[in-house]
Amino acid sequence: LSEIAADVLKNNGKIALAYGTTDGYAPLKEELTKRAKKVDSFKDGDKIIITTGGQQGIDLAARVVVEDGDDIVVESPSFVGTLNSLRSVRANLVGVEMDDDGMNMEKLEDVLKSRNVKLIYTIPNFQNPTGITMSLEKRKKMLELAKKYDCLIIEDNPYGDLRFAGEYVPTIKSLDDEGRVIYVSSMSKILSPGMRIGYVVCNEVLCDKIEIIKQVNDVHTPCLTQMIAAEFLKKYNIDEYIERAREVYGRKCRFMLGCIEKYFPKGIKWTKPNGGLFILVTCPDAIDAAELSLEAVKKYKVAFVPSNNFRVDMDAKTSSFRLNYSTMPEEKIEEGIKAIGELLKEKLA
Repeated sequence: LSEIAADVLKNNGKIALAYGTTDGYAPLKEELTKRAKKVDSFKDGDKIIITTGGQQGIDLAARVVVEDGDDIVVESPSFVGTLNSLRSVRANLVGVEMDDDGMNMEKLEDVLKSRNVKLIYTIPNFQNPTGITMSLEKRKKMLELAKKYDCLIIEDNPYGDLRFAGEYVPTIKSLDDEGRVIYVSSMSKILSPGMRIGYVVCNEVLCDKIEIIKQVNDVHTPCLTQMIAAEFLKKYNIDEYIERAREVYGRKCRFMLGCIEKYFPKGIKWTKPNGGLFILVTCPDAIDAAELSLEAVKKYKVAFVPSNNFRVDMDAKTSSFRLNYSTMPEEKIEEGIKAIGELLKEKLA
């Protein structure tokens, strides 16, 4: 990357440091279109727009679709960044609980029957914060319900490349024949989060509106990082890097799960992801995960995120919390899980 950056600045500095087009640097759009097509998520009539991270893509799409007071369905729990984005457009957030294979479809239909829902937001692959993957049956059902009750779906797929176990499941976008799915992805988890490169794929009408909002928002994603990313994708096989990341995350996930099995007391439940970065731990109702997190930091300098941060009602008490195995070495993972286990034993005693 340092060699590519130096070459870009030396030989294309005038382009890299100038204003660019709002929809993105054309060679990068071409490369990311290939990645979307690889999972059948770029359809006839679709357009792509480069965003400043996947987070901006979600935010821009929401600003195009949502008006004050509109109802939006989110998984419960769900990604805090998206929840805050949807709060900022003054949407009414409606949380639908998760099963082991994704959002509960019966409860989703109950909400769609009783409210005028504009949008459904989902992270179907290795969901943040649960690590759960939505089954193909539920993906088909969600799309069927979106058609029946005339609403759109934002499919957020930043972790889809990070599968280290189980079978590939088609994207919801790949099943869509009406242009109802807004597909959002990112290079943050496969190349660099700091480069802030995401992308949105959706039907032409929606994409043109998103482009207008982005122009107001930040004019364009920085040309320099777009050019570096485009050159990297052209010059190297990123799937080789992704394969190495899968191996690392799979090993760390299995190690953390083993430590949880070893150190956590009985009565604790946890998810067992097939990819991504997260495990959700659920304790008996007597445990307050927010209090537990403060004690863990104070007593052991171990940090984790209580799941009230990922819910529509952030003030409600929760007994679950998110663990992340991505960056810590295995000895630190064991040290941290052992400490949390000791705290849990104290609390349950």
